[in-house]
Amino acid sequence: MTPNESEALEAFERLGLTNYEAKVFIGLHRIGSGTARDVARVVDVPRSQVYSVAESLEERGLLEVQQSSPIRYRPVRIEEARNTLEERFERERDRAFDYVSAVKQEPNGEETQEDIWTVRGRDRVGDRVADILSAADRRLLFATRLPELLTPQIERTLEERAAAGVSVVAISSSAAVRDRLDALDGVTVDAPPSHRESEQRSGRIAIVDDDSLLLSVVDDDGSETAIWSADSLFASVLIQIIEANEETFEKMN
Repeated sequence: MTPNESEALEAFERLGLTNYEAKVFIGLHRIGSGTARDVARVVDVPRSQVYSVAESLEERGLLEVQQSSPIRYRPVRIEEARNTLEERFERERDRAFDYVSAVKQEPNGEETQEDIWTVRGRDRVGDRVADILSAADRRLLFATRLPELLTPQIERTLEERAAAGVSVVAISSSAAVRDRLDALDGVTVDAPPSHRESEQRSGRIAIVDDDSLLLSVVDDDGSETAIWSADSLFASVLIQIIEANEETFEKMN
């Protein structure tokens, strides 16, 4: 079995076929059509098992049976098989998520007040930042020192909120990032206080109104991890601490 065939078998199994079903299906496409003996010669499936496997594949709509002596099998066209498996996957997906939607319980307000979440992965953190920023009604602050963490999605969100009348402030120690931020309509751009410039593990900061924030760090391998909380008492208190800390440093300098 070649590595590519092994990967194909695993893929078919993830689509709902058994290992034997995937092998027989691939084997029939390899020979075009054949008897159970023919199939057993080209795939690692016992001849005695080919009959039941072929019957299952026929029920799935993936092969046709010629009632001859001996019985012969041939696979359906690849495009037809692709559509059959896609429809099956979609039906199973819808059945699974329809059930989850039916039993899902919305958290009550008391629980929501204490929700603190962790998200890992640069793309997922970026999506969460944009989502949090998009909810701003009065003011928002976004900060990052890394150009790659200022995504087009975040840039669009900053401009959209500014156009909606939200006070938008963006901060970066990087001149390249500040130049990109300066090009955004309605965004006020600034550099961080000097005592913040040496922080080399910081990723992104998003503060929205007085009750939502996200803080991320970047590891040595470039991976990003964030904690975030929206519409919560935790976020409100932490925002107050951050702002009080900045005011204290400004008075000392």
